[in-house]
Amino acid sequence: MSDRLANPGRLRQIVIERLIDIVLLVFGCLMLLPLVFLVSNGFKTPQEILAWPPTIIPANPTLANFQAVLADTPLLRWIGNSLLFAVLSSLSILATSAIAGYILAKFQFRSLTVVFIVILATAIVPFEVYMIPLYFQAQALGLLNSVWGMLLGYLVMSFGIFLIRQNAIHSIPDELIEAARIDGAGEFWIFLRIVLPLLRGALGALGVLAFFQAWTAFAWPLIVASRAESYTIEVGLALFQTGFTVDLGRLSAASAVVLIPSITLFVILRKNFVQGIASTGLKE
Repeated sequence: MSDRLANPGRLRQIVIERLIDIVLLVFGCLMLLPLVFLVSNGFKTPQEILAWPPTIIPANPTLANFQAVLADTPLLRWIGNSLLFAVLSSLSILATSAIAGYILAKFQFRSLTVVFIVILATAIVPFEVYMIPLYFQAQALGLLNSVWGMLLGYLVMSFGIFLIRQNAIHSIPDELIEAARIDGAGEFWIFLRIVLPLLRGALGALGVLAFFQAWTAFAWPLIVASRAESYTIEVGLALFQTGFTVDLGRLSAASAVVLIPSITLFVILRKNFVQGIASTGLKE
């Protein structure tokens, strides 16, 4: 402690670091405040939700909103549809991104550079541009009102290919792959036993991003599904809002239930998420 006080530069650095920590803590609490109000409103009566000034802790906690949501809507069915859609979409994106990213990073062909540029270019094309042609394709295949129809728009992620490619370039030495080839290992064996384990952090981060993308999708599932039993949870939540009113109590209760899978997944994979995103920008 005395050494720190004797060094003004070090003391100034410590003070700046503590101020940054305090600022980040304050902003973190402000970001969590809407989430806290959302969960709190799920346990409030309609009168208390509209009361001013608003309260964080309900004066008379009630489960009526949760009971009404479960009784009056197929909430669990919607959550099941969303889970199936998000899991299948995540698996597809992980598989396609891992294969394409590894090939673009470690195989030496001139045409691959052009392919990579085209893949990056597709990222700037809004989904709304090709949403209608994709709908007609799903209709022609008989995939409307099904999870498989929703998957048509969420099988590949261009950012996922970019993420895996960058991680493969910086995390997998070329010498390791060449040594495996010299020892007689096939490309499929190298991919499964060497490449995938080294990309575990990046794949974990991509899995979280892909899951959130499908879990929060609204426009495409709304177009594909026309029956209530085929809705995802995001489409189902929109039913709590009518042209003139919003049932805030039920909407908050349903939204609080919907947050559970997302938060659980992020807590489990948070280390891989940070590691995978951080290693994307590493330079040799």
